[in-house]
Amino acid sequence: MKTMTSDLQLAVELAEQAGRLTLDYFTRKSLQVFTKRDATPVTEADRKAEELIRTAITSHYPEDGLLGEEFDERPAMNNRRWIIDPIDGTKAFIHGVPLYGVLIALEVDGFLKLGVVHFPALRELYHAERGSGAFLNGSPITVSSISDVRQSTVLYTEREYLLDPPTLHPVDMLRHDAGLVRGWGDCYGHMLVASGRAEVSVDKVMSPWDCAALIPVVLEAGGCCFDYRGVTTAFGEGLVSANKVIGTTLLDSIEQHV
Repeated sequence: MKTMTSDLQLAVELAEQAGRLTLDYFTRKSLQVFTKRDATPVTEADRKAEELIRTAITSHYPEDGLLGEEFDERPAMNNRRWIIDPIDGTKAFIHGVPLYGVLIALEVDGFLKLGVVHFPALRELYHAERGSGAFLNGSPITVSSISDVRQSTVLYTEREYLLDPPTLHPVDMLRHDAGLVRGWGDCYGHMLVASGRAEVSVDKVMSPWDCAALIPVVLEAGGCCFDYRGVTTAFGEGLVSANKVIGTTLLDSIEQHV
């Protein structure tokens, strides 16, 4: 493994610190849950974890921008912006399911430079910096080599992915042909793709903080990341992660479909 840059080292350290903070709240019967304006839940742990990350980044890089789920965006005074989700999978967190993650990404000149995805309750930490490979707990990871959709595992988050009648979009049609379809969603599903334990993970609705950290990890693991239009972006229409072979086929099909 290459030596971490100072940016990546900071992101890893902050993900671990925020992870420890969230674990203090995890499975608490007294956990306070609030409802945001968009009707989604948020907990005290979400807010405190994001505050921890924001404070540290501001201390190290006072001119960098900050975009997070729980607080207003701080515009950048340079070409750098950190994108943060303190708890991706808040609903899982509230119900004591250990598949939630702390997500930290760095965007430089509009390009996602690095991503860190930490699962505190699973003791799994994924990290990647563009051009340096992807790692799980310090060991290199790669996507699977499965090319036959009939042998693939397809994961999803929203139940809408399973509803009839299906759209004719190539990604939605996968659920009819895949060998195994399971609802292991949020950031966890995308990291299963990055580590070769699944072939496709689908989220039909995503915010930038939900997916910014995932994209560098999947790409550096040799996979594909794109939205429902076939564009690799954290600001698009949903997010699809796939291994290289199936992902390339999907991209070709999306181009024809659009």
